[in-house]
Amino acid sequence: MAQARTTAERRQLARALPPLREADARAIQRFLDAAWAEQGLARRSLEAYRRDLEQLARWRDGTGGGLEGADRQALFDYLAWRARQGYHPRSNARLRASLRAFYGHLGRSGARADDPAALLDPPRVPRPLPKALTESEVDALLAAPDTATLEGLRDRAMLELMYAAGLRVSELGGLPANAVNRRQGGVRVLGKGGKERLVPLGEESQHWLQRYLEQARPVLAGTRPVPAGPDGQVPLFLTAARRAPTRQAFWQALKRHAAAAGVDPRTVTPHGLRHSFATHLLNRGADLRALQLLLGHASLSTTQIYTRVANEQLRQLHARHHPRG
Repeated sequence: MAQARTTAERRQLARALPPLREADARAIQRFLDAAWAEQGLARRSLEAYRRDLEQLARWRDGTGGGLEGADRQALFDYLAWRARQGYHPRSNARLRASLRAFYGHLGRSGARADDPAALLDPPRVPRPLPKALTESEVDALLAAPDTATLEGLRDRAMLELMYAAGLRVSELGGLPANAVNRRQGGVRVLGKGGKERLVPLGEESQHWLQRYLEQARPVLAGTRPVPAGPDGQVPLFLTAARRAPTRQAFWQALKRHAAAAGVDPRTVTPHGLRHSFATHLLNRGADLRALQLLLGHASLSTTQIYTRVANEQLRQLHARHHPRG
C-alpha cells in the first residue's frame, strides 16, 4: 500500500500533469455555475469540486472525449492511479462526491445518457481512534482554573462535570438549572435525538458543583431573574452576561487551562474529555453496555471503539515495560 502523500507532495504531483484543455475548463465552469444556482453551494465547496475535476481532466488530457466523455472504466483507472500515488482515502471519498455531482449534472442536462460515477464504490475511510488524555493529564487540567475567581470556579465545575459524566460539549452548555439532583448525586442529560439519561456523579464533581452553585452562580446571575435560553430553559452555567457559555468560549477556556496545566493545548478538545471519561472507565474494568448507557450511544458498536483505544494503550504499555517488548 502506498504511503499517504502530504499536501505539498499532492500539489507537486498535480502540477506535473498536462495543462487543462479549454473544452474541459468550459464543462467544469458550466457545472459549477449550475451547482451554485441550483444548490447555493459555498465557495469552498465549489473550489473543491473545481480542483477535483480539473485534476481528472488533466490526467485524461483530452482522451476519449475528455472529461465529459469519460466512462466508468476511465474513472476506475483514475482512482487506481490515485491509490498508487498515495492519495488519502478521505481525499478519494471527496473526489467520488465530486464525480457523482458532475456526471449527475451531465445526465440531468441531457449531455449524457448514462452516469459513469453511479456505481463507484466509496473508498474505505479508516475510523480514527479517539484521542484520550492520561489520568494525570486530566488531573492537571481540572486543577488549572483559578477557583478564587467566579469564572474560574465555574470552569472548574464545568470541567469536573464534563469528565465525571462524559458529556458532549453541547450537552454541557445546554444543561438547565434544574438538571443536577444533588440529593441523588446525578445529572439529567438531554442527548442526541432528544433522549434523556441520568448519569451518576462522583464526590469531586458534586463538591465543585456545590461550590459553584453556592458561591459563583448567585453572583453571576445577579438580582434579576436569569433569562431563559433558546430552549426555554434557564441555563445552569452562566457567563458574566448571564447567558450560557457558547461552545467557542468553552473551547477557548479549555485551551487556556490546558496551557496553564502544562498539557499541549493541541491535544485537548471538549470531546477529548468525553473520550478520556470512556477510556479511563474501560481501563478500570467498566462494562461496555453500562458505558453505552452513560455515554448515551444508540448503538453498542459506537461504544466499542473505546475498546480499541484501551487495547492500544495496553499494547503500548507492554511494549514500553516488558523485558522482551
